[in-house]
Amino acid sequence: MEHMDGLTVSGCERCPALCASRSRIVNGSGPADASLLFVGEAPGAREDERGVPFVGRSGDVLWSALRERGVLREDVRITNCARCRPPNNRDPTREELANCRGYLEAEIDRVDPDLVVTLGKVPSEHLLERDVAVTKEAGRVVEHRVAGTPRRVLVCVHPAATLYDRSQETTFAGALDEALVLSGLSDGGGGGNGERGGQSRLGEF
Repeated sequence: MEHMDGLTVSGCERCPALCASRSRIVNGSGPADASLLFVGEAPGAREDERGVPFVGRSGDVLWSALRERGVLREDVRITNCARCRPPNNRDPTREELANCRGYLEAEIDRVDPDLVVTLGKVPSEHLLERDVAVTKEAGRVVEHRVAGTPRRVLVCVHPAATLYDRSQETTFAGALDEALVLSGLSDGGGGGNGERGGQSRLGEF
């Protein structure tokens, strides 16, 4: 029987194809009060094996880029739109994304980050509920209601894009720099240990 205890989902069987392909449900990881929340698409093979999001090649790119900027994995939270690995690593379907939407919204609501960063086209379009030209909009911040609450959402190219197209490295780096400033995790944004502004900062943006 499906259940969400705090930030942890267990026993969900809403998507037959995903239940058949997954080894486990992959929940988000990181602080429950993180100022910066990354949202990816769905677990891949490594994530499904270990039960932790972004531990494959894409994760290596993201965490390495953060370390270069003085930010550790444990300083941020990361989750996915879908918590189970799709067969053959295909994109989750609209129905599968919709089935998992409530879990994502509940996680965002509970964490209450200063900024949500969508990694790639699928999470960007799913969370913003519109077509997104990711490479053109990368680094742009929009205010969007998620489960009725205004949230600052920054669009970012997927870390994997830099592995296949070196021209995306600059776009990715620029979006990441902007995210760290807006979430207060960069030196220019007051450091990672300052008082969090929460959603009250929306009016200042």
